[in-house]
Amino acid sequence: MSADNIEKLYQNYGILADAKDDISKHEKEYLEILAAVKGSDKEKRLASQFIAKFYTSFPNLADQAIEAQFDLCEDDDVAIRKQAIKALPTMCNNNKDHTTRISDILAQLLQSDDATEINVVTNSLVTILKSDPKGTLTGLFSQIHQSTDSEVPNEVVRERCIKFLATKVKQLGREIIDKECEELIIVEGKKILQDSVAEEFEHIMELLTWTKIGKTPAGRKELTELILALAFTPGDWHPEDPEYIDRLIQCTQHALPLFTAQVDSTQYVNIFCDNVLAQWNDLATTGSADIKLEILKTFAELTEHCGELENAPQKINIVYDVLMKYLPEAPIENEKDDVKETKPEEESKADESKAAPSLQFSHVECALFALHSLCRKSPEALSADAARLKPLRLRLQYTARLTQGYIKKLKEVTQGKKGDDANTEENKLKVAALMTTSNINTLIRDIFRTPPSFKSKVQLSFQTKKAEKEENQPAVIHEREKESSSKRHRPITFDNGEKKESPEKRSRSGDGNVKMYTPPSGKYSSRLSNSGRFTGSNPSRGRGYGRRDFRNNAPYRRRNNY
Repeated sequence: MSADNIEKLYQNYGILADAKDDISKHEKEYLEILAAVKGSDKEKRLASQFIAKFYTSFPNLADQAIEAQFDLCEDDDVAIRKQAIKALPTMCNNNKDHTTRISDILAQLLQSDDATEINVVTNSLVTILKSDPKGTLTGLFSQIHQSTDSEVPNEVVRERCIKFLATKVKQLGREIIDKECEELIIVEGKKILQDSVAEEFEHIMELLTWTKIGKTPAGRKELTELILALAFTPGDWHPEDPEYIDRLIQCTQHALPLFTAQVDSTQYVNIFCDNVLAQWNDLATTGSADIKLEILKTFAELTEHCGELENAPQKINIVYDVLMKYLPEAPIENEKDDVKETKPEEESKADESKAAPSLQFSHVECALFALHSLCRKSPEALSADAARLKPLRLRLQYTARLTQGYIKKLKEVTQGKKGDDANTEENKLKVAALMTTSNINTLIRDIFRTPPSFKSKVQLSFQTKKAEKEENQPAVIHEREKESSSKRHRPITFDNGEKKESPEKRSRSGDGNVKMYTPPSGKYSSRLSNSGRFTGSNPSRGRGYGRRDFRNNAPYRRRNNY
């Protein structure tokens, strides 16, 4: 019986193929082909090809034909499914009325566990996207929303649709994706952002910044405001909860590349100052990763494009307080000379207690850079308060001594390295360390000018974007520091109102047991992250923001300009 049915299918195919202009008179033969989707596996394979081939010739049977093809796409045999899926784009060639519907079905088929089948589905989607981009996009966005709003959300379909859009749309380019399609992407993309997890957020942001909205100052500003609304809710902020911190950091890092001279980051700076830095001791810290360093890195980058701040002195004081937490206290140097004789064991303990502190250079670089950037907006804010400037300068003077020791040592071990030696991870880490310490030194010099000046420009050591002229330099050095190598730099000193002495005399006049800091010969501080990545630790996954998990185990990624 099956052989007879197959023969009949071939006969019907021949009749339809030979009918040409009279093909519409042969609905009976086409209906028999549609019925074959209930037959044997071989009948189904033939039917999947014949249905698509003659689909446009029978508009009255379009719905039946589509349903029959969809039945084959859900068959138990993966080979039949793949063949039926391959044939679906053919049904859109000369009739775009059903593109949206077919796109919707293909989107659902992305949930397959078979990698080869997903590849076939993806290729079919790309094919119809080229022939009818608007219809295909409409179907995909419809399925994304349906997968979320249904009683049983289909997370797999939603995630794979979003990933498809983020990768394939940009690959096809603007020759396929016209202005009308861009408008659709912008409108629907904004809706998706309102209810997205970390990976989805990243994909949609990349897609939106690819469109025209990411190319104009007005569009970029709109995106930064949209991101800010997702990153921070004034009435729902809990700094002790790591999920809230993770969300703020990751959203902000997506906003960073959007800031320019025309699009300022002032709103973000205000929120970070008032709700993050001001509650520094209450912030959540989880696992081995340093969330506070990640916050400082993000905040430092934000201050580069900060506009005019309301109540700038208050914001500067908040940053000042955070910076002081990471600056070591200068040792007391003016002790009495008539020190009582002590036992060797006591001297050893005294030496240990007076050993140089462990300086977190990356934290200091970020906090000092942020203070320097904000003071540029209000130069008098720092110098007007002598009670705060004096202890800051005392600590910075001591910090400068430590960094200068590091710089000398790091220059010795990094200069002259070429080829494979220069590309080792250890050398890259040391180059980053040199850039960090050089930045700190440059910024400190500005604060020791009279009055403090904030004109120097440095590039943060963890930023990947470099000017061509600085590609081979470990740091951006202020022009006043670019002196002859034979000329010794004068150490940074602080006049505390007493009798002025040379740095050498001043160091000798104190306690003889206080040792100068000696830079370590091994690797640079492990706290310095050259990769710019930070991974959350909560494996749970929810939908959207608020009290739901935003991290989804996604690492923080340093963003290049879009």
